[in-house]
Amino acid sequence: MSRWSKSEMLVVAGARALEGRRVCFVGIGLPNIAVALAQRTVAPDIELIYESGVYGARPARLPLSIGDPCLVTGATAAMSMVELFSHYLQGGLVDVGFLGAAQLDRYGNINTTVIGDYERPKVRLPGSGGACEIAINAREVFVLMRQSARSFVERIDFRTSPGNLGGAALRAAQGWQGLGPSVVVTDLGRYGFDPDTGEMVLLAVHPGAEVEDAKAATGWDLKVADDLQVTPDPTDTELRLIREELDPDGVYVKG
Repeated sequence: MSRWSKSEMLVVAGARALEGRRVCFVGIGLPNIAVALAQRTVAPDIELIYESGVYGARPARLPLSIGDPCLVTGATAAMSMVELFSHYLQGGLVDVGFLGAAQLDRYGNINTTVIGDYERPKVRLPGSGGACEIAINAREVFVLMRQSARSFVERIDFRTSPGNLGGAALRAAQGWQGLGPSVVVTDLGRYGFDPDTGEMVLLAVHPGAEVEDAKAATGWDLKVADDLQVTPDPTDTELRLIREELDPDGVYVKG
């Protein structure tokens, strides 16, 4: 296979993080490609849930939206959104909520609502959808996003979905059943969270990236693990699946 792109590395690293997980609540875009890749590699038994009311989906092609009929392909069940959220998500049956973000802070709080002032925003984003409920109720939350100093910010413009708020103790005090963010994967590396402070920590850099690249693309003083790792290169099988089955037109992973 030819040299991989940063977006392909992002998808591969996100898929690998799902190894051992069983039930995943996911949206459209890069997170969707990552979970589909995990289904075909490290997590063949993973069950995918989509907020439109589908459980156990195996989409035959790249879905165009959360309401794309292809999401019911081979599904275990199709139901109303009310049933899906109340019985599965709020019922504590979702292992991982896989989210994207326009902005993320050091505690894993997510903004997908506005850039700038809420009343007069520079950019108005799609909003929460089911993301806030996923962030609160899923047993753990994974975030998949491209990293820059504009996306990894000291202070997000709007808190759409809660992470560790201002620290792990503040999250725990809310009494939410979900433990909050545990993994963040970007095109530069993989991050975890300090169990005491709730702050993000760089655990691994992707091939070709350096710690200084991650720090330069972060709007705060980034913490780095003492035993920092390097992500293994994508395999030929992973690249073939992305390029030939999951995103053959390069809609999401071209760059």
